[in-house]
Amino acid sequence: MYNSSMERARFEQLANEVLENLPEPFRSRLANLAIIVEDSPPQEPYRGGLLLGLFSGVPRTLKSVFSADPPDHIFLYQKNIEAICSTDAQIERQIRDTLLHEIGHYFGLSEEELRNV
Repeated sequence: MYNSSMERARFEQLANEVLENLPEPFRSRLANLAIIVEDSPPQEPYRGGLLLGLFSGVPRTLKSVFSADPPDHIFLYQKNIEAICSTDAQIERQIRDTLLHEIGHYFGLSEEELRNV
């Protein structure tokens, strides 16, 4: 378990670096998407362990060009990520893995499809 908390600004910077390092074909298709870092989810709806991140919105595969959708959100839960990591390097990897997983949902992939990637 991580003994202290990472500065929020550093945590957010690491998430931004993940986005900046996405291959261009993916990065250029991210639109109307906000990445939000919170301490923890308002409630723990996930029964398989700690919820590390959550995509909230309409996957791109279901969007219509004829409707104006509100922004989609990806939430990263800092305290939960820190709870399963023991070093800064592990936190960095987990931010990357969690954010990429949630971006997969943004692009319309299911949990099963993401497990098999």
